[in-house]
Formats: sequence, C-alpha cells, structure tokens
Amino acid sequence: MNSKSKRPKKHTPKYVALKLYCQSQKTTEQMPQKEEKETHKEAMTKPIKWMKKDKEVNDETSFCIIALQISHLLTFKRHIPNLFTLTNLLLGLVAIGLTFSGFIVLASYCILLASLFDFLDGFMARILKANSELGKQLDSLADLVSFGVAPSFIACQIFVWAGDEQLISNYLQDVVNKKTTYFLPFIALLIPLFSALRLALFNINENSTSFVGLPTPANALFYISIPLAVAYQNDHLITQLLLQQEVFSVVVILLSGLMIAKLECLSLKLTSYDWSSNQSRYIFMLMCLLLILIFHFVAVPIIILLYLLFSLFNTIKK
Repeated sequence: MNSKSKRPKKHTPKYVALKLYCQSQKTTEQMPQKEEKETHKEAMTKPIKWMKKDKEVNDETSFCIIALQISHLLTFKRHIPNLFTLTNLLLGLVAIGLTFSGFIVLASYCILLASLFDFLDGFMARILKANSELGKQLDSLADLVSFGVAPSFIACQIFVWAGDEQLISNYLQDVVNKKTTYFLPFIALLIPLFSALRLALFNINENSTSFVGLPTPANALFYISIPLAVAYQNDHLITQLLLQQEVFSVVVILLSGLMIAKLECLSLKLTSYDWSSNQSRYIFMLMCLLLILIFHFVAVPIIILLYLLFSLFNTIKK
C-alpha cells in the first residue's frame, strides 16, 4: 500500500475498536451526544472505506469488523425493552379500535396481553441492564393509553350494559326517553385522568421501585374482567352486582381515588427468591391462583380487593 493510502494512526481499526469498546462501557447519559454521534459515524464509515482500498482483509480489519458487530448488538440491546413497551402501546390502540367496533371481549383480551408486555419490558430492562430515561417516559405513555384510555371506553360500555343491557343504539334511544341516567358513562373519564396523574406522580417519585397508589395495570384488569365475566359467567352474583349502575359508579370513583392515594401497594417484583423477604408476595400469588381456578374471571375483583388489603397490612406492619 502506498503512502497516499496510508491510514492516520488515530483512525486504525484497533483505535476504532477501542473507542467502540469504551463506548459500550458508558451509558447514553454519561457520554455527550456529540461524542457518541461522531464515534458511531467514524465506526460506520472509516473501516468500510479502508476495506474498499485494501485488497486483503488483515487481522486488524477483521478485529474491527467484529468490534462493529458487537457495537451493533450493544446498541440494539438498549432498545429491546422499548420494543416490548411499543407492543404494549400498540395493543392498547387496537383495544380502543375494537371497543368502538363493538368487540368488547377482544378488546379486553388485548389489554390483558398488553399487561403481559408491560411486565416484560421492565423484566427485560433489568435483565439486559438497559434502563433509560427514554424507556421510563415511553412506558408511562404506553400505560396511559393501554391501562387508562382503553379501559375507560370499556367502562363506558359497561355503563351502557348496566343501564339497559342492550347495545349502544338502544341506549341512545333510552336517553331520549329518559329511561336511563345518561351522564353516568362520563364517570368513566375519571379513569384516564387519574391514570395520567398516577403515572406522573410515579415518574417524579425518587423511590420509583415502590408503588404508591393502585397501579394502573391492576386498575385496568378490573375493568376488562367484567366483559369477560359477562361473556362467560353472566349469571354469577358478582357479575350481576357490578352491572348495577350505582354500584359500578361507586367502584369507578373509588378505584380512581385509590390510584393517587398515599398507600404503598405491594410490589410483585422479586429481587430474590427466598421466603423470608417475599413471604407476602408468595402468599398473595398462591391465593390469586386458587381464586382464579375457583372463580375464573369473576375472581379479578376479589383479587383487587385482596391486593389492597395485603398492601394495607404491609403498610401497617412497617
């Protein structure tokens, strides 16, 4: 290779690989944006140009290619939890569309699946050590849609069922005839409003590992359990009780208030697996499993009540 094509010492593949390694050891917050952008651009363009000039791929170039592959993997790894969060958001949007189309049960299943992805994004972030401010804010936005806005539309439909037990076309006719309390479905708007407030309080809480107030996914699970109970267990006493407009109105107001209450709720995140530090969690999980096996979908309201009682017990014990 002639002197014209000789590479500067600071742009050798080993130098670029070393910079890539140093970059992988830093978080996005620690590295200035300009430095990160320049390093990534250098790693992407320089070695490719050298490979075009060189007739042979030597050990240094091979080493640089491996470093680039590792860099791509490390960069992609940071966004894996965000992919789960975006899936959560997508399912929430689909649930809203299905609710408007009258497919309430399918919408409930979408929100149930969204809660699974909401759990997985945090789990993957801890496993991959990919926690970031972007992920935290994106998670709150997705939760607001999937566990705030979407359940509120389902709750509106539950008010319709409670008022007339017919579809919305008949419900509108009842409004004209003044056979139902037409303003009650608007109480469901408390769900996204208090969910937004709950998530904002969580974001500014320095001790964000604990849950203060009823978590929005738990609140959403309550509302989606009712259409599923209507579809599969319509004759159950709990289902019939919740389909009373007055009862359901009180429940919506109560749960909305509990989302911002100064109640430290039980966290189901397991930092270890020993019995002594997770005794309350294991007992609660076992009781939830038994209730679901016995009562199926109508077990969810009982589980929410049980969850609040366990949280209150833990708060008193502390």
